[in-house]
Amino acid sequence: MKTVLITAFEPFDGEAINPSWESVRQLQNQQLSGAHIETRQLPCVFNTSLTNLYAAIDEIQPELVIAVGQAGGRSDITVERIAININDARIPDNQGNQPIDTPIVTTGPAAYFSTLPIKAIVSGLQAAGIPASISQSAGTYVCNHVMYGLLHHLALTYPNVRGGFIHIPYLPEQAVKHPGTPSMALETITTALKIAIKQALENREDMVTSGGTTH
Repeated sequence: MKTVLITAFEPFDGEAINPSWESVRQLQNQQLSGAHIETRQLPCVFNTSLTNLYAAIDEIQPELVIAVGQAGGRSDITVERIAININDARIPDNQGNQPIDTPIVTTGPAAYFSTLPIKAIVSGLQAAGIPASISQSAGTYVCNHVMYGLLHHLALTYPNVRGGFIHIPYLPEQAVKHPGTPSMALETITTALKIAIKQALENREDMVTSGGTTH
């Protein structure tokens, strides 16, 4: 049976929970579109997050890898298009590291594009009534670090494995501490991730439709 690896992060920046892990852990050992789902929590720490991710990939040997992270302030499920080769941390990670203007991989390319069918995923989510869009930037914090590191590792070591990154909003219990900030229910996020996995497994080629922005 095919295996899909879904990762998420521990809480960071003073939050008691991380919606990525709260939703992803609901998927452990589930079967979706003929695939077995394995989940792993990553530390919100530069470098260590990639060490743990690579160990999980080597252990599980998945056909597909989707990393999930919190994007407080975003109102919908955002499927990332690109990861750039830069660390520029606005805040320290959970071990106090705060790299600024450093490459993730010294000899790596400037960027990697997701190898997920990002437009098919967004289309599937919208068809299910879940707000979703393509994001043109995964930021410059640990989420982008993991997305870039994931795609670099797959390109060099597992070229037949596809991967990418999805950002999700705060949960309501987080948003109440950030007045005016949007949130999304845990059940909706978990359903969204199931749809994303299904779309990724069933669509090796992406849809040809606009997913861009004007600015």
